[in-house]
Amino acid sequence: MSIRARLLLIALLATAIPALLVLANFIKDREAAIAGDARRLAELAQAKAEDLHQRIRGTAQLQFGLARAGDLDSDDRAACSAFLSEVREAYPQYTGILTIRPDGRLFCDSLRSGRELDLNNRDYFRRALATRGDVVLEPTFGRLTGLAVMQVAYPARTAQGELRFVLLASLDLARAAAVSAPVVPGAQLLVVDDKGQVLVAAPAGQAGFKPGESIAGTPLWRFAEPSTGAAEADVAMLDGGVFKWARADTSGIAGTRVHVLAGAPRDAIVAGANARYARDTALLAAVAFGLFLAAWLLTERAIRRPITRMTAMAGQLAAGDLAARIEPPWPSGELGTLMQVMNQTAQSLQAQRQDIANLNARLLQSQRMEAIGQLTGGVAHDFNNLLTVVLGNADLLAEMSADDPARRQLAEMIGAAAQRGAALTQQLLAFARKQPLDPSVIDVSQRVAALDSMLRRTLGEHIEIELVRAAGLWPAMVDPAQLENALLNLCLNARDAMPTGGKLTLETANAALDQRYADQHPDVAPGQYVMLAVSDTGVGIPPEHLARVFEPFFTTKEKGRGTGLGLAMVYGFAKQSAGHVGVYSEPGHGTTIKLYLPRAQGARPAPVDPKAQEPAIRGGTESVLVVEDDEPVRQLACLELRALGYRVLEAPNGTDALRIVESEEPIELLFTDVVMPGGMSGRQLADAARRLRPGLRVLYTSGYTENAIVHHGRLDPGVMLLPKPYRRADLARAIRTALSP
Repeated sequence: MSIRARLLLIALLATAIPALLVLANFIKDREAAIAGDARRLAELAQAKAEDLHQRIRGTAQLQFGLARAGDLDSDDRAACSAFLSEVREAYPQYTGILTIRPDGRLFCDSLRSGRELDLNNRDYFRRALATRGDVVLEPTFGRLTGLAVMQVAYPARTAQGELRFVLLASLDLARAAAVSAPVVPGAQLLVVDDKGQVLVAAPAGQAGFKPGESIAGTPLWRFAEPSTGAAEADVAMLDGGVFKWARADTSGIAGTRVHVLAGAPRDAIVAGANARYARDTALLAAVAFGLFLAAWLLTERAIRRPITRMTAMAGQLAAGDLAARIEPPWPSGELGTLMQVMNQTAQSLQAQRQDIANLNARLLQSQRMEAIGQLTGGVAHDFNNLLTVVLGNADLLAEMSADDPARRQLAEMIGAAAQRGAALTQQLLAFARKQPLDPSVIDVSQRVAALDSMLRRTLGEHIEIELVRAAGLWPAMVDPAQLENALLNLCLNARDAMPTGGKLTLETANAALDQRYADQHPDVAPGQYVMLAVSDTGVGIPPEHLARVFEPFFTTKEKGRGTGLGLAMVYGFAKQSAGHVGVYSEPGHGTTIKLYLPRAQGARPAPVDPKAQEPAIRGGTESVLVVEDDEPVRQLACLELRALGYRVLEAPNGTDALRIVESEEPIELLFTDVVMPGGMSGRQLADAARRLRPGLRVLYTSGYTENAIVHHGRLDPGVMLLPKPYRRADLARAIRTALSP
């Protein structure tokens, strides 16, 4: 989309807001018109209902007075009729007033027609005979006049209660429902009887309902039929139009058996709002056209030419011409600033291109290392199970060959080879950051000092070792055993870099890595660390090899002198511990590798006893449930535990083990693999077993723990784990530790 089109779109959006306001005002105006007219219709219907009520009451009072006038007790029919004729002329709201004798015959008649009528079959007459004191009401059409009337019958009785006559007044409903002026355009007032017949439709002559028409069964009748409570509703008419109708509350005149409705076409109600909306829309359209025209002229003169120059430069940049520039003069304002920014951008593109190349190289390196890590995790479980069987059987074979030195030597060679395989697997897991860590608060200087004598024996007398310990060193949060392994690997690499001897310096210090350093090393979080530096005076590392020193299986040593996993293990351990590792080297002068370990907050490190020895191997008589899906590993573990004196129960999976737990067999310890088939892991088995046997001790074993008992690379609190592969001594100590109180 061009800039011009965008500006026109902006202009369109600018007019859209007033348009939305006009639309919102229209909707509000129309709703207000509908609500106001609906209120006026309701007021009209209710007013007419109340007026009818007042007229009926007035009729009853008039009848009460006439019944007590002596003129109606006369046997002179002509005089009586003349009297009622004068009354009707004085009260034009009545179409007729007459008296009915107790035998049902018409006697006095205000119309003075002289007609003879038998009114015994009239419902109002029969009800009047049974009524004492109250009037009887009946809506109907007059037989002579054809007008809709409300028949008001009053039974006049003597003091003894005998019926003298029934005084009947026909109240003109059309006059009562007359509307002087429409309160709403197209409004119509209906008076309907309880059978749905229209009695009055006002104003007369208007298109719509006619007197005598029936609305029974229509949607309007379903709305009008209830007599209790006023209501409003939109009603679909039979001709397809929609009317807004209001129903009066006629519960006060329930005896009339009529319903009073007022309604108007919905289109007529909103016609005014629609006209105002059309006017406002036309005005807005004129303003929008003027705005579009001004925007078009502005973009043609002030934007198109500068944009053309910038587009030409962008095309050159897209073709790879980083020397492209927009030459002065530049226009004032934002476009001129944009041109200068484009020039500055072109100048920095070459530097960015180099940065991108560097990032791609780092990404490829990260992907290679991640792929190796995933492969390692995949094979570690099965490989460690195999090594567990090899190591265990090698130990048993060596023990059984105590009197045969040759066979014992073979068994020890098997065990040593398997142990090397286990160390290799452990280094791969460390690089892949999938080894289970058990971090604790330690004093790094104390740990390094405790390894001093072992390092001197291992490295040889031709290596001078110097320990530089910082005062006030912070405690570190790290797995002490894995830290010792990492330090040993670094020291062995340093020894190999000094074949003719040299100096090895171990230095500890506090370090703070700031945001600037973290920006240069994306995998580092800024913060406080404890630094452990290992420096040698060896041959150093060539610059072309520095970027690859932490890759697994990469080594500059001659064939047979290393696996290339030492620094990879150190790298994986540092990253899994939320730390960092850096390498600094100068060929011919030596190498320094710095481990940055996370500082421990609010805790004191436990003291290190350099003379501490591992506990002696001993067995027991407790009951141990062994759960292992790998049959050779399970058989080996059960054999060794029985040899140590334990009572052993075994199961190949979690389901079978849970059945044993549910039995009454005594079990002091659950020794279970973590990763098992069948849908139940070792952690799930342990949780289920502890629900059945609270306080049951659990020892886990695994060659690859995944996420069952290790989260964020660390063992869950309170979890005891015996890593595979393990030897008989390791098994004995772990079982004894797990059973200890």
